[in-house]
Amino acid sequence: MNQLPDRTVIVGILITLGIVFASVFWFVRLAPSTEPALQWRDSAPVVPRNQPDQQQRVLPKAGGGSLI
Repeated sequence: MNQLPDRTVIVGILITLGIVFASVFWFVRLAPSTEPALQWRDSAPVVPRNQPDQQQRVLPKAGGGSLI
């Protein structure tokens, strides 16, 4: 069986890689993500300073409560 020239093998590999990348990007573009895009106006909700955060624990005052 005759061997293929190096140039033919390299061109075949490059064409295969091109087809794979083109098909991946084509199908990604056809099926956009279901998650909405982040807009520049979107921001985190604002929590007022006088209300404790849900993750913060309120410590008992001196002599006013127990830790148990």
